[in-house]
Amino acid sequence: MLEAFRDAGVIVLRDFVSPDACAALRQRALDLVEAFDPATVRTVFTTTDQPQLDDDYFIESGDKIRFFLEDDAFDEHGELRQAKQHSLNKMGHAMHDLDPVFNAFSRTPELAEVARRIGYADPVILQSMYIFKPPGIGGEVMCHQDSTYLYTEPESCVGFWFALEDATLENGCMQFIPGGHRSPLKKRNYRRADGKLVTETLDDSPWPEERKVAAEAATGTLVVFEGRAPHLSAANHSARSRHAYTLHVIDRTCHYPADNWLQRGADLPLRGFE
Repeated sequence: MLEAFRDAGVIVLRDFVSPDACAALRQRALDLVEAFDPATVRTVFTTTDQPQLDDDYFIESGDKIRFFLEDDAFDEHGELRQAKQHSLNKMGHAMHDLDPVFNAFSRTPELAEVARRIGYADPVILQSMYIFKPPGIGGEVMCHQDSTYLYTEPESCVGFWFALEDATLENGCMQFIPGGHRSPLKKRNYRRADGKLVTETLDDSPWPEERKVAAEAATGTLVVFEGRAPHLSAANHSARSRHAYTLHVIDRTCHYPADNWLQRGADLPLRGFE
């Protein structure tokens, strides 16, 4: 399995989490959404237009729990087209440290063992994201590498992606380019410069998307992927949501630059799987 992971840059571990644990995390997410008032904050998150780059609500979310809406969530009158739980793109980025249910899901001996086996010396959980991918309006995610957003020297970012509901091609499952993690780092996305978030292009060669492979995943599946592994997901035009939960892990022994977009205050230090 390790050889397959190193060859492809991604591995799919089926039945890693119980259906009951997935259901409990979904319910906790909905509880947090219930307390969220979308009239107070209307931050949209997309990987296309990227309006979040000028929004302090997003930029300062590294040590908070915040909510980000889909681009198509609003009608021509500025009202939500559907219920708020079906209008959200994601929730982030510190549920694993600030909420007890998310903390328990994120820190297990099994996850710690996976991190150890793929070579981490001192793993810490940098961020968490709850992805809603709502029915009908769940947005497309363009092909990208996570290390472009969460850069370390040397690079150490790995994604731990949990299917909380069945993820299929129909509702926008993740897709990977096997072996693409050997390609150069394409960008430094959301780099802080002069009070703004900017993108630095390092390699503008196109992705070989004709090689992409769908990572369809039943509820309870864990997908582990290298920070350089190119991945994407299509829009969800189906009638079914595709809830998922992602942790991004880095090695504390590596340097985390101060110009990375995601930063934390001293009162919420990074922790591992303990």
